[in-house]
Amino acid sequence: MSSHNNHVENSTWMHAVMMAGIFAVIGIIAFAALGIGVANQKHDVYDDAKHAYHDAKEDPLTTSEELDHLYHAEEEAHLSFLTYRVAGVTILVMFSIYAIFLGIGGFVNALQSDDDHGHDDHGHEEHHGSASPIVFSLGIMLFLMGFPSFVVACKALMSQGGTFAFGDILLSLIGLNFVMLGIANWWKEDLPFIGHGEQIATSAPFEGEHIRKAGIWVFIMSEIMVFATFFSSYLRVRTEWCTDWAIRASESGDKCYGVAEGNVTTASDLLRYDVATLMPGAINTFALIVSSYTIVLALKTAKNKNWEAPTNFMRFVLPDKKRAIRNYLIATLLLGSLFIVLKLVEWSHLVAEGFDIGSPQGSIFYVATGAHGLHVFVGLLVMLYLIFKSDTVGFDEDNGQGIEYFGLYWHFVDLAWVVIFPAFYLY
Repeated sequence: MSSHNNHVENSTWMHAVMMAGIFAVIGIIAFAALGIGVANQKHDVYDDAKHAYHDAKEDPLTTSEELDHLYHAEEEAHLSFLTYRVAGVTILVMFSIYAIFLGIGGFVNALQSDDDHGHDDHGHEEHHGSASPIVFSLGIMLFLMGFPSFVVACKALMSQGGTFAFGDILLSLIGLNFVMLGIANWWKEDLPFIGHGEQIATSAPFEGEHIRKAGIWVFIMSEIMVFATFFSSYLRVRTEWCTDWAIRASESGDKCYGVAEGNVTTASDLLRYDVATLMPGAINTFALIVSSYTIVLALKTAKNKNWEAPTNFMRFVLPDKKRAIRNYLIATLLLGSLFIVLKLVEWSHLVAEGFDIGSPQGSIFYVATGAHGLHVFVGLLVMLYLIFKSDTVGFDEDNGQGIEYFGLYWHFVDLAWVVIFPAFYLY
C-alpha cells in the first residue's frame, strides 16, 4: 500500500494481528529458552551450592575462610538463577503485552467496514478533533479508581489458596477496555494521515508550530516537573543520611551527621563498587543513547527524498526506504525492551540482597527508577504502532512528523535516565 493513498483496507489492520502473533511467539520462545531452559540449569547449580554451604556449616572442621567462600558461591549462584528466570519471565510478559496491544487494536479496527477507514472525498485526510483522548482518559480514571482493589485481587491470585471477588477487578478491567478502545480509535484516525492538513498553532509561544508538536512540548514540560520532584526529594534526603560516602568524607571516619543510630545503605552503595553490579545500569545507559540515535535515523530516512539503499553489507538490513524506516524503529524497540529486562533483573538482585521498597532509601529508588521505566514502556507501546504504520502505509517526507513528535518524547526519556544514572547509581 502506498503512503499516498489514504484509504485503509481491513486487511491492513489484520496485519497488526499477524504482528501480534509474531511477538507472542518470540515471547514464548525466549521464556522457554531463558526462563525455563537456562534458569533450570542455574537452579540446579544454586541447589548444589546451597547444600554445600549448609553442609559446611554443620561441619566443625570447616574454616571461616572456606565457609565465607561457600556463602559467596551460593549467593552468586542464586543471583545467576534470578538473572535468567527474571529475564525470561519479563520478556514473556512484555511481549505478551505487545501482542495484546497490537492484536486488540488491529482486530477492533478490522471489524469495521472498509468504507469507515479514513476515506475522504478531497483525496487526503486532515487531522481534526478527536474523541480518543477523552475515551482514553476515562479509561485511565476508571482503572485508577479500581486500582487499590485490583492490587489486592492480584496478590490473592498469585498466592496459594488466595481468593478474591470478581468485583474487585471489574472496575479496573472496564477502565482498561476503555483505554484499548481509545487507542484503537486513535490508530484508525492516524493511520490514513499522509501529511496534509496538519493544524497550526495560532497563539504564543507556539505560534506557527504544528499543534501536535506544541502539545508534545507542553507534555514534556509537565513531565520535567514530575521527575524534578524525584531528584529534589532524593538529593534532600541524601543530605540527611549517614551513607557510605558520608562516612568516608567525615573527619573521624566513623561518624556523620543526620542519623542518630546506624548507617543508611543506598542502592548506589550496593551497585557502584563492582563492575558486575553496575553493568546493567551502564548497559541501559548505552542502550537508551543508541536508541535515540536509531529513532533519529528513522526520521532522517523518512525525510530524505533522495534516499538510496547502501551498497555495503547494510543493504541486507536497509534494502529500501520503507523497510529501512521500519528496521530502525524495530532496533529502537529492541533497545528499549533490553532496558526493561535489565532493569527488572537488577531489581531482583537488589531485593535478593535485602534492599526493598520498605525503607525510605528503597522507596525513593524504586519509585524514581520505576516511574522512568514506566515511561520507557509506554514509549515502547507507542513505538509498536509506528512500526506497524511504517510496515503498511509507510512514512515519507510528508508524514514523517509522527516519528519526529515521538522522538521528542523518547529523547526526554533518554535525558531523564542520563540524570537518574549518576544520581542514583554513582552518587
